[in-house]
Amino acid sequence: MGTIYKRGDIWWIKYYRNGKGFRESTKSSKKMVAKRLLDRREGEIANGKLPSILFEKVTFDELAEDFLRDYRINQKKSLVRAERSVGHLNRFFGEMRVVEITTPKINIYIEQRINEKAKNATINRELAALKRMMNIGAKQTPPRVDRVPYISMLKENNTRKGFFEHDEFLALLENLPFYLKPVLVFAYKTGWRFEEILSLPWNQVDRHNKCARLESGDTKNDDARTFYFDNEIAEIFDRLWRKRKQQPNFCKYVFLNAKGSDRIYRFDKAWQTACDNAGVSGRIFHDLRRTAVRNMVRAGVPEAIVMKISGHKTRSVFDRYNIVSDADLKNAVRLQEEYLAKQKKFVMGTI
Repeated sequence: MGTIYKRGDIWWIKYYRNGKGFRESTKSSKKMVAKRLLDRREGEIANGKLPSILFEKVTFDELAEDFLRDYRINQKKSLVRAERSVGHLNRFFGEMRVVEITTPKINIYIEQRINEKAKNATINRELAALKRMMNIGAKQTPPRVDRVPYISMLKENNTRKGFFEHDEFLALLENLPFYLKPVLVFAYKTGWRFEEILSLPWNQVDRHNKCARLESGDTKNDDARTFYFDNEIAEIFDRLWRKRKQQPNFCKYVFLNAKGSDRIYRFDKAWQTACDNAGVSGRIFHDLRRTAVRNMVRAGVPEAIVMKISGHKTRSVFDRYNIVSDADLKNAVRLQEEYLAKQKKFVMGTI
């Protein structure tokens, strides 16, 4: 049985769970407040729940650290993005007790981020981080979160619009520095991600069998994959290999900087200048990934194979890259017109 007692003018309660005693201040000088709090705690224990006081002591900062520790333990590649999300959340929820993080408070945070001109996708990544924190806390033994609040996600426009038509690709190729041309051609044909291409080492290239392989630790989704060269890519890799053998200090990476001394890390300025000169200002490197996917689909490559080459793991993501251009829409009208022309009855003849 629990008891109530006084310390100075403040009433305290004492109760037990599994033989362990808990003492808690009511922060009130009224005995009735202490009686009601004791009844509530004993009711929680009778129903097999942990006393609420254990959850009331947990702060946002503690959950945030557990969340980031989970990323570090599992060596998740998106740790930097998770840390960025925690940084934004911390400006609002920092030092707040977890029991105070309610749906209304979360909605105030969302409104604040919208007023700061943050994009819906960015806000959703932050909300997803908050939800993940809460779920980790709730699943711990013993749990640190009593209940996970409802978190409403914002609507996102996931359509990816940027892609290159072939003549635009050729114009960009002509305007890029010579050392970046192989990177552009490889990205245009494989759909590999920026870092996957630039960090490709020679020991993952099989020139005899004309293919390059990404190991599981090199990819975003941890799935290994292989790309077989066409004649143009094979010729490019042979040329790069011959040039590399002439270097006094052999570098393990395939695509090297202008000096040929190290791998390429960034080329933002060269890219922007080439895009401006090619008349495709505003394009980003990731547009090549979307373009490769669309080109393979148009060429009749089965979509399951395209996903294996590009490294798309879910169909929903893949759909966002298979973008329909104006040329596709015009071609659809042409195909429909040709089909209807073969029919015995024509629409105009019945009007």
